[in-house]
Amino acid sequence: MRDTGLEEAIRAAGGVSELARRIGISQPSVSNWDRVPAERVIAVEQATNVSRAVLRPDLYGEATEVSVDEIDLARAQEYRLLAALLARAPDAAFLKKLSTLRGDASPLGLAHIALAEAASTASVDVVEREFFNLFIGVGRGELMPYGSYYLTGFLHERPLARLRDDLNALGIERNEGNAEPEDHAAMLCEIMSGIADGTFPAEAGSDKRIFENHLAPWIGRFFADLEQAEEANFYRKVGALGRVFVDIEAEAFALPS
Repeated sequence: MRDTGLEEAIRAAGGVSELARRIGISQPSVSNWDRVPAERVIAVEQATNVSRAVLRPDLYGEATEVSVDEIDLARAQEYRLLAALLARAPDAAFLKKLSTLRGDASPLGLAHIALAEAASTASVDVVEREFFNLFIGVGRGELMPYGSYYLTGFLHERPLARLRDDLNALGIERNEGNAEPEDHAAMLCEIMSGIADGTFPAEAGSDKRIFENHLAPWIGRFFADLEQAEEANFYRKVGALGRVFVDIEAEAFALPS
């Protein structure tokens, strides 16, 4: 039975299918929810204008003040963008939204501009085929976006077990119905987004520990490989954005507290 917060979100969106479309996941995934998962609260709030306190009052009670500074909110948005692009190929609505990205003359701003230009001329069918060739393939894609694979050459190895231990300590659980392991690049970006914006209640410094232990050892190489991949065209710009952003994160975390 769905809880009242989820029911309100579905009504606001105009149905389960429309809610799923707005947040960029499959309709069966939303159908299987009995409440909005913690890591989806912010996305559902933005898609429906239903307050997070209504969606998950156990996490965001009306009396609870959740203060997140602007830098962390901006970081969360970058991680969320990367997570969405690495989880599935963008549809027409998402490409249109990406084409409106703006940026300044900084490396990150220029990466935004390049991604927007690529999105403005991209075809949904071509990008879907590119995503398939890069990450799925017949047998396997050109790239394997998993921490265990980058660090050991195999899937489901010790790096994944260590990540799961650290996520369990933070109370972060994988969604039922998500077949990807937690060390998939998209899931790690989603986790970092949730920690940064307060979706996941976690003690100060948790984002730094997760980043340094589970992203920094490999994800920069992954984004660099994506930038140079033979099958990449649109996703070459995604790789550049990811590489620039994780470099910024690494430099920021290296600063004295």
